[in-house]
Amino acid sequence: MTARTPTTAYPMTIYHKPNCSTSRNVLSLIRESGVEPEIVLYLETPPSKKKLRELSKAMGMSARDLLRTKEAPYEELNIADPKWTDDQIFDFIVEHPILLQRPIVVSPRGTLMCRPWERVREILPA
Repeated sequence: MTARTPTTAYPMTIYHKPNCSTSRNVLSLIRESGVEPEIVLYLETPPSKKKLRELSKAMGMSARDLLRTKEAPYEELNIADPKWTDDQIFDFIVEHPILLQRPIVVSPRGTLMCRPWERVREILPA
């Protein structure tokens, strides 16, 4: 795929962690498609509980599906316990954004958890 001149005519947003290789690969593919996305550095600017609810609904995922289970707060807060509701899990993610699985990409063609990173191709411009 050859690089195109970046455009903002195709609005995309990536919830990005710069030191994550998966997230960097997704961002690179988006840019190679000719799109310059809005980049949300979610560790610095965590999505609100409302936004997390919107993202999970758009992806057809539960709150639990958005969790990174290998991060320290997951164990420390015993989030594996099934007693936690989606609402409570969203609260944990807002309070500890490191728990958010990444990268999440929003585009006119859909919203995806881009793991593996190649999944982003499903929602790039045609």
